Amino acid sequence: MPVRFSVSNSLEIAADVDGQWDGPVVVLLHGGGQTRHAWGGTTRALGDAGFLAITLDLRGHGDSDWAPDGDYSMGCYVRDLRAVLADLQRPAALVGASLGGLAALLVAGEAPEVECTAVVLVDVTPRMDPDGREKIAGFMRSRPDGFASLEEAADAVAAFLPHRPRPSDVSGLAKNLRLEPDGRYHWHWDPAFMDASRLGQDVERPERFERAAAAVTAPMLLVRGGISEIVSEDGVRAFRRVAPGAEYVDVPNASHMVAGDRNDIFTAAVVEFLTRRLGSTRYR
Repeated sequence: MPVRFSVSNSLEIAADVDGQWDGPVVVLLHGGGQTRHAWGGTTRALGDAGFLAITLDLRGHGDSDWAPDGDYSMGCYVRDLRAVLADLQRPAALVGASLGGLAALLVAGEAPEVECTAVVLVDVTPRMDPDGREKIAGFMRSRPDGFASLEEAADAVAAFLPHRPRPSDVSGLAKNLRLEPDGRYHWHWDPAFMDASRLGQDVERPERFERAAAAVTAPMLLVRGGISEIVSEDGVRAFRRVAPGAEYVDVPNASHMVAGDRNDIFTAAVVEFLTRRLGSTRYR
């Protein structure tokens, strides 16, 4: 079910709600350049397991509003998430990939305190490989003129992610693209997002995210793609030094886009962790 959250006087966040209304709440936040549709069958599996899953489009992405002032700094994503959680008026588990994971980490580990029941970080740690980040950013910037068709966009994705089989049916890709009046498809985000230098400066300060990770009291799980471009084994070790209580899962043959590469393994790990840590209406 689609819903919208007002996070400020001038900006609304789009979301989908799936699952059991009386179940534990799980809020899922996609990575930069993605949309709420990035989770594959994860939300359905969470609903089947008795959870209430809420997938958000971050500001400037998907069907959420674009920032009227072009502000896509980390602080804005944190404030948006805090506003959504305040509207829910229920404690929630946070599942965040990449940019969404960093925002979730700060909400869970920095003041003012928010009651989070669990935190799942999807292929993101405070210390990430800068070359890998630039590779992904380069792909995101590579087609400012868009694509003539969904097939052309699918070819570009397949070239960037050669380990992932190219789908024969590319219609699902339409959820991550917007069709402009000129008949060309563009990625479904505000172009100003890629010019957000403040966001890059925030990510270059790993100490802040490490302090937040050390302060998180909720159960925490790190899910890494086994062939991740940005989270190395050294990055995982550095994270586990500041958050020794965190659990860890490595998903083989998955890149930074873990949920898209191996959604079956990813989903099983997340559902098992949340069910074991929180329970669900299905198992009560």
